[in-house]
Amino acid sequence: MKKICLLIISYLFLSNLSFSQNIDYSTILLPEALKEDANSVVRFQQIDINIVSQKQLIVKKRKIVTVLNKYGINNVDAFEYYDKSCQVNSIEATIYDSFGKEIKKIKRKDFKDQSVVDGVSIYTDNRKLFLDYTPINYPFTILFESETETSSTAFIPSWFPIDDAFESVEKSKININFSEDLGFKFLEKNIENKNIIKTEKEGFISFSVENLLAEKIEDNSPSFKKLVPFVLFGIEKISLEGILGEVKTWKDYGNWIYNNLIKDSEELSIETQLKVKELVKNENDQIEKAKIIYKYVQDKTRYVSVQLGIGGWKPMIAKDVDRLGYGDCKALTNYTRVLLKTVGIDSYYTIIYGDNEKNDFQEDFVSMQGNHVILTLPTKDKIVFLECTSQILPFGFIGNFTDDRYALVVKPDGGEIIKTNEYLDKNNSQITKGNYSINEEGTIVGSMQIKSKGTQYDNKYLIELKSKLELEEFYKSYFGWINNLKLESIKHSNNKDDVEFIEDLKITAVNYGSLNNDIILFPINAFNQNSNIPKRYRNRKNPFEISRGYIDEDEFEIVIPDGYVIDAKPNDFEINDKFGNYKTEIVVMNPKKIKYKRVLSINKGFFDKTEYDNYRKFREQIAKCDNSKIVIKKQ
Repeated sequence: MKKICLLIISYLFLSNLSFSQNIDYSTILLPEALKEDANSVVRFQQIDINIVSQKQLIVKKRKIVTVLNKYGINNVDAFEYYDKSCQVNSIEATIYDSFGKEIKKIKRKDFKDQSVVDGVSIYTDNRKLFLDYTPINYPFTILFESETETSSTAFIPSWFPIDDAFESVEKSKININFSEDLGFKFLEKNIENKNIIKTEKEGFISFSVENLLAEKIEDNSPSFKKLVPFVLFGIEKISLEGILGEVKTWKDYGNWIYNNLIKDSEELSIETQLKVKELVKNENDQIEKAKIIYKYVQDKTRYVSVQLGIGGWKPMIAKDVDRLGYGDCKALTNYTRVLLKTVGIDSYYTIIYGDNEKNDFQEDFVSMQGNHVILTLPTKDKIVFLECTSQILPFGFIGNFTDDRYALVVKPDGGEIIKTNEYLDKNNSQITKGNYSINEEGTIVGSMQIKSKGTQYDNKYLIELKSKLELEEFYKSYFGWINNLKLESIKHSNNKDDVEFIEDLKITAVNYGSLNNDIILFPINAFNQNSNIPKRYRNRKNPFEISRGYIDEDEFEIVIPDGYVIDAKPNDFEINDKFGNYKTEIVVMNPKKIKYKRVLSINKGFFDKTEYDNYRKFREQIAKCDNSKIVIKKQ
């Protein structure tokens, strides 16, 4: 009882110190559950969206965030973007200390205003107003309020009550007013068991939720978007930078995009048309023709970003790309498409989400989606996808930036959702063959050839662009288990026809083997150890995903020094599991030579959290076996 009274008195004393504080901003009574695994807590968030007409959208935001530590400062999201079609009517913020006392008010003039430059944009009219605040103490609370207005209604803000990892939510709400004749629609995702309240009536919809606990990032977790609840919104009668449209189906959307953004971007000079026709005049095969055109584009152009008004969505005219020698993904894709059309090959502008983390179009929600453009080239046997922004990627190889995901193909007669190529586990291969010898001092001298294909090619091909110093650093990290590594020779071969990257390496390393009197102990697998063991979790929260599988095959010979014999060697080992397979074999070819064989295959898959411990044990066994030692002894 005394302790309770003391707590009450202490709280009242602290309250009096803060004078005019608003209890909503105080962190004293913040529930412990919301602080667990959290760097920040959204105390309250309300988004009011008013879709006034096909050409007017007003968004008001009010967000109160308590930042618990230095890692939570990036979760505040106190910013707004604007351009010629979108204006910021108001923006301000107020800072409160841990007792809820106001310590600073930040008006619009105090927000930083800068161009949104991504490092490759040469033209952009996109700008950003953002809060640049350095706190003195933690925790503290920020109240952020803004109002924006835009004439583009092709993008209606989505509702992500949790939009950052390690952030919990006390209360979040979104209200949307709309005209019924605009064809309003919405799509709910991951809302099961989240106690989300939905309210609907004519011309209005609202979603709210309370007490969402923080999502922590765990090893091998699926993408954040697969874990958190969210709702997408849209209308069928849209406006984009003044261009009106009515889209109910993907066919409608593709048709609107083609006729308004692409169709009039096909102009090409007569000189260029004659040039590319001359380039392919001796080829009858459509694929070979396309390869010639693709190489022509790679040699002639470079990637830059253009984000001016409708230019953020509409490609540059093909003749301008041809004249200037540069363009963004839209422009270079359209340019390649027009060149192919000139030589009699049909291909299609394709909108997609580009990211190493797979991100699909929402098939069941027709709306403006995607952040990247590639080219789709149908052939007799298969569909070929072309990444037109790269000067070095092989023809038909898109890698893990746009693989295995749904995208929108834009054709003259409308749009169609298709899926890009999946690089199957068995095709993502790395084959290592080599040999090494170990001398009496424990030094190894070896050589190897590594051939990489599929997504493993994608992980390797760029290293040929590295400097000598960068290559040294890369391989010392790659062979991180070899101390004192010295690279005697590095040669690369990029076989673009077979999409195969080949590394020929010669290495030495002193003290690779541990000496103890007449015994030398050393790891038999010198060239490809996999030490990746996922982190242990006492109470795993999330399912886990292996987004891309692969296979490694290794074979190399080891020569031991004269006067030494094998005293002990690891046993052959094999694991077969739903997660993959692993097998090693050690063959004594003669008293001085050993052959080591190893195969590791990892399977793509989505697994329940209850399987995580088994997966961890699977990887643990592989890591242990990969570091197995062999013992040789002097006779």
